[in-house]
Parts: sequence; structure tokens; C-alpha cells
Amino acid sequence: MKLLVCVSKTPETTTKIQLTSDGSEIDRSGVQYIMNPYDEWYALVRALELKEAAGGTVTLLNVGPAENDPIIRKGLAIGADDAVRIDVSDEKDSLYTARQIAEYSRDQAYDLILFGKETISYNGSEVGAMVAEFLDWPYIGDATHLEVEGTAATVTRDIEGGEEVIEVQTPLALSAAKGMAEQRIPNMRGIMMAKRKPLEVVPPVDFPDTTRIAGYHKPAEKGSVKLIDPENMDELVRLLHEEAKVI
Repeated sequence: MKLLVCVSKTPETTTKIQLTSDGSEIDRSGVQYIMNPYDEWYALVRALELKEAAGGTVTLLNVGPAENDPIIRKGLAIGADDAVRIDVSDEKDSLYTARQIAEYSRDQAYDLILFGKETISYNGSEVGAMVAEFLDWPYIGDATHLEVEGTAATVTRDIEGGEEVIEVQTPLALSAAKGMAEQRIPNMRGIMMAKRKPLEVVPPVDFPDTTRIAGYHKPAEKGSVKLIDPENMDELVRLLHEEAKVI
């Protein structure tokens, strides 16, 4: 089985995001970056479990600059066999990223392409479905369980009030949600081996960047808490009606 896991770089979950003075971009000075948790904990680990059960290879793919290499190396330390970075120097939109992934993987004969269900930085959940559309593959989002036997895949995902079980033939693209696998921590042997595993850098295909970020703004500061005497219900009703506007 030949598996491709697409990974992205995101700010560490406790990072306090600051904007530049004009709000045109994120101030990246001092920001600690990690591999997107949905990519690492669920997509990558489940791919490794499938490889361990049935044989095959797991390749990591990242679209981004050389600064992303340490993030990719962590994935190699966890157990991926090799990695590819499509050398894009600045951040692009989801459509551009999806096109790069699709064009690279088109002739690679992958059985599965796995994504995390979303990035924790943008929460877009767009790239996986776009890649599947470019490749004319089936796509299943927010998968919580995956079994593969030969060319048949059985995928489970949560729906309102229960679970949905889908049977589909590979090749297949899917995004992995919580429940797909359990996080793995790279050990010292894996970290040392990762230094010798191949990381290929390839140029991007020519494709227009169709959108641009006009600016960012942070949410308004939360107001102070108002405490109302429990005997003063009239004042509470007035505040809910006139200030909170919820009644």
C-alpha cells in the first residue's frame, strides 16, 4: 500500500497571536511552530498503522519553504519513510496548495492521500476536497475510523445522532478527525533515523494564486462582568434586553 500524508505547519497551540501594526499580516517573530495536530496525531499515525498491518510506504508531503523542514523531519522521526516538500516561498491560498499536491501526486500511484480534518490556524477544511476534485477521486471528510482490505476501504465518520459507515474503493482521499488514531511520540532511534531519510524538494507547478488576504483583525476585547443582585430581576431583564440584546 502506498500512502501519502499531507502535513502543514501551524503556530503552537498556546501561542498568542499578534498582528503587524497595519493588520496586513501575522507578526511571526517569536512564534513557535509545530506540525498541525490533526495531520500528525490522526492522519500520519493511522497511515503508519496501515503500513505496519499490510506493508507499504508512507510519504509526507508539505507545501512551503525550507523553514518547514524541521516540522517534516518530526514526521519522519515518528515513522514516515520519506518526504517531499514542494518549494513555495510564501503562503498561498487553499486552491493553490491543493493544486500543487494534486499535480505532484497525480502520477505517483498512491492508494490513499490522508489529511488532517483542518488546520488549527485557519480551520478551513478545504484542501483535501479540492485535491480529490483535481484528481477525480472519491473524498470523505472528518473520518474517525479507517480500515483497508485490498482495494476496499471502510470509513466511519460521526454524523448528527450517530455514525455513518462508508464503503469505497481506492484510490481515495480523506481527512482524519479525532478518534482515527492515538498520538505517537518520536523516540531517540526515530529522531536519529529521520536525519538520514530522504526529503526531496521539488519546484511548484505554475498555477495562479486566485485570492489574497486583505487584512486581519482580532476579536473585540471582552467586557467586564456585571454582577446583578439576585433580588433585582428588573435590572437583569433590562440589561439582557437593552445591552446584551438576547431577549
